[in-house]
Amino acid sequence: MTKIALGKNGPLVSKLGLGCMRMSSVWGGPTNDEKESVATIQAALDNGINFLNTGDFYGSGHNELLVGKAVSSRRDDAFISVKFGAIFYNGQWLGLDLRPMAIKNFINYSLVRLGVETIDLYQPCRIDNSVPIEDVIGTVADLIKEGKVRYLGVSEITAEQLRKAHSIHPVTALEIGYSLADRQIESDLLPTAKELGIGVVAFANTAEGLLTGEMKAPLAEDDYHNHFSRFQGENLVRNLAKVEVLKAMAKEKGATPTQLAIAWVNAQGNHIMPLVSMSRRSRLPENMQAMEIVFTAEEMNTLNTQFSPGAIVGGTYLQR
Repeated sequence: MTKIALGKNGPLVSKLGLGCMRMSSVWGGPTNDEKESVATIQAALDNGINFLNTGDFYGSGHNELLVGKAVSSRRDDAFISVKFGAIFYNGQWLGLDLRPMAIKNFINYSLVRLGVETIDLYQPCRIDNSVPIEDVIGTVADLIKEGKVRYLGVSEITAEQLRKAHSIHPVTALEIGYSLADRQIESDLLPTAKELGIGVVAFANTAEGLLTGEMKAPLAEDDYHNHFSRFQGENLVRNLAKVEVLKAMAKEKGATPTQLAIAWVNAQGNHIMPLVSMSRRSRLPENMQAMEIVFTAEEMNTLNTQFSPGAIVGGTYLQR
């Protein structure tokens, strides 16, 4: 797996990142087979994917325990990214707690669950202005001085907040949703990250399944996608019509729509890492092959035209 520098002066990490969230129950759903989850992380490491993304609130710590188990005998092979700040209770989102006192509490629990002395990348999962950003970033900066954290990351943040955070302590990576269907960050956030020399960890490459080519309208009544206007009524019909272009191109290239969606994100720059969630080893080959797909100028133009910013109608949780 190709390695890139995470940010201008950051560490070398794999160009493809492994998102571990789906290995745990975040919203109250079932938990995946733990042995398979651990085996998936270890297989990723075997294949040179060293960037592991987790959160202390994924399964109330369950996810960190899984990651810790997977890397226990090979800590040096893994680059561990942890998000903090979200508060869940019984699978329900309650809000954020970004107070310095809370962050210092979160980090110690994470270190114990992961079984490590230092977390490689530590980041607030979101900034909601309930606590001054100086206090949030300053606390992580203190943890870096103490040796509990190596690098500062931020997630789901505005361009203005990114500049502010970077002025307080150098930001190594920005984690943000980015896909053919969600390109709103191209206007200000992506250019800001590039200008400041900050790496981009891009999740939701298939736009919550829209770009997989497997979604059909209408959705089942109990499908969680129904909460978002993008997947409702005529919006979904119109959006799926756009996806037909991706499906046709995938067929021509002997790939899947999911692979093309990942490949498009990968092609946006050497400073951008597609972060792909997996919980089964069987998914690894397909996602790794996606990183080898190359688009012709004509193909890239077709995708950028068909999926121009705003072409996909309706919002998701990514538009806040």
